[in-house]
Order: sequence, then structure tokens, then C-alpha cells
Amino acid sequence: MTSVLVVNTGSSSLKLRLLGPGGEIRASLDIDHWDGSADHGELRRFLGTVASADVAGADAIGHRIVHGGSRFSASVLIDDEVLKVIAGLASLAPLHQPRAIAGIKAVRAALPCIPAVACFDTAFHAGLPDAAATYALPRSWRQRFGLRRYGFHGLSHAYASRRATQLLGAQCPARSRLVTCHLGAGSSLAAVRDGRSVDTTMGFTPLEGLVMASRPGSVDPGLVVWLQQHGDLSVDDIALGLEKSSGLAGLANLGNGSGDMRDVRRAADAGEPDARLAIEVHAHRLRREIAAMAAAMNGLDALVFTGGIGEHQPAVRAEAAAGLDFLGVKIDPALNDRTTADGEITAPDAAVRTLVVTAREDIEIARQVRELVNGTF
Repeated sequence: MTSVLVVNTGSSSLKLRLLGPGGEIRASLDIDHWDGSADHGELRRFLGTVASADVAGADAIGHRIVHGGSRFSASVLIDDEVLKVIAGLASLAPLHQPRAIAGIKAVRAALPCIPAVACFDTAFHAGLPDAAATYALPRSWRQRFGLRRYGFHGLSHAYASRRATQLLGAQCPARSRLVTCHLGAGSSLAAVRDGRSVDTTMGFTPLEGLVMASRPGSVDPGLVVWLQQHGDLSVDDIALGLEKSSGLAGLANLGNGSGDMRDVRRAADAGEPDARLAIEVHAHRLRREIAAMAAAMNGLDALVFTGGIGEHQPAVRAEAAAGLDFLGVKIDPALNDRTTADGEITAPDAAVRTLVVTAREDIEIARQVRELVNGTF
């Protein structure tokens, strides 16, 4: 098996990559606003091309699924039963899970005879130690509702940690302790010890942890209860506010409602105090959580930045490093300013290495697909 078609559905977008054995992209399609229909013209034409021999075709298909719940701790071949379970987890990822199902059905209709694999963002964190995965909630609640910290962005964290180890080469300790920072519209950190996730910032849902574009990250649960009891807000009002109007968007208070870090930083540079506060809150939470991830491993060997913000916002990396010198983190300003792809930005006298890794969830998905399919057939 050589070629894998990777299908990555977002809350409104659809990205497809046909990858060769070395990770090279043989064909690709990005749809910014996909309606979930298999009849979408661009999608139909692309899948027709993939089915042809002109681009060597696809031997298997890998679908990114945000939430695997307690049922899926590794990638799995998709059948009707698996599809049913994935659909049943929609309440835990309401923006992404239904679209992932639509993606599976659309691709299956065009390529019905090619094996398809579900690859889960939660799977990388499925082996979290009990101390890291368990909420201090009543036992009856935890058992009845399956309440635990699942973690997300696992495909990105898995790839970033593996790629960072390659980049470090002989400088990577035999027993490594990495903190991987997936920073984008959605953001999370992972503490990766010897290639395994031992802690992460997101939890039962993708709302926990860092300040994000439109999500607040961790907030006092009592605040949410208070808003229901005394703020005259419905559950739906609160859910919408937490998903769409919080984070950088809520802090910066830009006229267009944007939570895009680029827009926020431009406004801060222009003297907008709310935007400056947004950047400071974002940096404070990022530094705090990086230190917490390091504490979970009793130290840190390398700090890894990935994702849209992690790769393309040197100022964010500098702001994080500025408060982490006590851990041994120190970056080279010149290297930091010009690095936007795989590379190292460590200062010469730093005890901890700092790297930038281009996010390639598609390569990680293809790796998992090949591993599963080659061992199954």
C-alpha cells in the first residue's frame, strides 16, 4: 500500500490530501465552506480524480475524527457500527462530529471499495495516567456519564513530538520530555514523555485549557452556575458564548468580532487597550500551562511550537519564552523572527531546546492508516 487519501473535516471546512509513501502531496483540495453534501461539485470532481489511475489512486482513506470517547483509544476500520458510535458522540463535539460523519459518507459514496480508517484526536491521550485523566467529581457522575479528561489535537501533538525528536537527533535524550504547543484557533498543550502523552490542557470537551480564538479555556465552573442562577442566561446562551464569543474575541472586543491573533495584534499595535489585554492574558495562560506540563514530567528537554499561531507568530513564541527562563527556556531572537517551518530557535546558552514544527496531521493520519491496514489485510 502506498497512497492514502486524508480527509480532514472542520466545523465548516473540508481538506483532502492524497499522500504518497514519503508524505508527498500528490493531489489536494481545500473547501473553506463545505455544506456537508456529497454533491458538492469540487468534491465530486476531486474524488473522481483520486479514483483514476492518473495520480496512482488511493489505497486507503484516513478520516480525522475529533472525539473517540471511551470507546476508541486507537484508529479503527470504519464500518456501520463504528459510524453509529461516532455519531453517538456528537454531543461532545457538536461542531465537528456531524461534519466528520458527512465526510465519511461523501467519500464512501465515491470510493466504496477502498478501506477507510477513523483516526481520533483523542486517541493520543487515551493512555493518560489516572491522576491526569480523572476529574475530582462524584464517582457516580463519572461512571454514569463517562466523565474524564479526553484531550484533543492528538494527531497534531503526536506528529509534532515525533518530528521534534527527528530534528533534535543526537541531542534528544534517550528518555525525552517534550511540551508540544498546538496553537491556532483552537489551542492545546501536551506533556509528551518518551513519545507518550502524560498530560494535556484540554479535557472533557475542547473548551478547557488555554485562551483560544473564541473559546475561553479554563474558567471557574461556579461562574457558569452563577450565570444560570443569577445572570438570566439560558444553557444555550452560555454554550454559545463559550464557543463563539469568548477567548481573544471576547477580550479584544474588535468591531468585527474577530478572535484571529493577527487582527488582535494589529489592534494592540495601534493602541487598542482591550486588544493589548487580550495578548497579555493569552501569554500569561500559555506560560502558566507550559510550566504545568513540565511539572507533570518533572522537567523539560524541549519546547515545540506548531499550528497556525505556533508556526507563524514569532511574537507569541517570544512572549511565552520570556516567562520560562526559570525552566531553562531561552530563544534566539533572530532565529525566532525568521523561522516559520521546521527548525530550531534555541539560544546558544539555553538548557532547553525550542523548536518550530510545521503541523502535518495528514502525515500522522496516513501513518496510522498504513499501520492498521497493512496489519489487517
